[in-house]
Amino acid sequence: MLLDDTSAIVTGAASGLGAATAAALAGKGAHVIGLDRNVADAPRLDGVTYVAADVTDEEQVRAAVARAADSGPLRTVVNCAGIGPSARILGRNGVHDLRMYAHVIQVNLVGTFTVLALASEAIARTEPLEHGQRGVIVNTASIAAFDGQIGQAAYASSKGGVVGLTLPAARDLAQFGIRVNTVAPGIVDTPMLATVSEEFRAGLAAGVPFPPRLARPAEFAQLVVMIIAHDYINGETIRMDGALRMAPR
Repeated sequence: MLLDDTSAIVTGAASGLGAATAAALAGKGAHVIGLDRNVADAPRLDGVTYVAADVTDEEQVRAAVARAADSGPLRTVVNCAGIGPSARILGRNGVHDLRMYAHVIQVNLVGTFTVLALASEAIARTEPLEHGQRGVIVNTASIAAFDGQIGQAAYASSKGGVVGLTLPAARDLAQFGIRVNTVAPGIVDTPMLATVSEEFRAGLAAGVPFPPRLARPAEFAQLVVMIIAHDYINGETIRMDGALRMAPR
């Protein structure tokens, strides 16, 4: 599927994976609506319009989808918004904060589903392309969905849910010509890692079999563009992790 003269939605677009993806899609000719809770510090990119929106807020998502659909045929959605707090189920301060657990699920899983569902409604109204194709949705999971570490119960649960959503969503939306795929990144050099020491970053990189370095946001974006272009990839979760399998801690 070609991106030129279409519109796209990218969530979590103000930084990290989302910012790199928004830039890549705009570079391919798409008009991108970039969603994030705070867009004040988002990079200014040609072809990207930033909209302040919370993926857990149905009305804000509906408004953003309508805006994207008004910008051209909505063909692409990439869900990158997410949070990753860490806590053990039983720790020194007692039991895992139950509200925090629910919040992680709400943002990472329910937010992804909300954007997927509401955007698919708009994509289904576009004119079909060859073989009835109308669009593609790419979600973001994590290798924590498969190799969740100590302290990642909430995060791994939410990302495991995204993986589990992929195939049934692809099957549900097949009749409308919408493909659904998921990328499960390993350790990516995002702003979240910018706060840790170089020694810690080097230790993370050394644990990756090959190449022994952190992944780059641009590589995530490159994979997303490849998935969009490859019309036969559907219902699939692709690990992007340098063959890393996470240890318990």
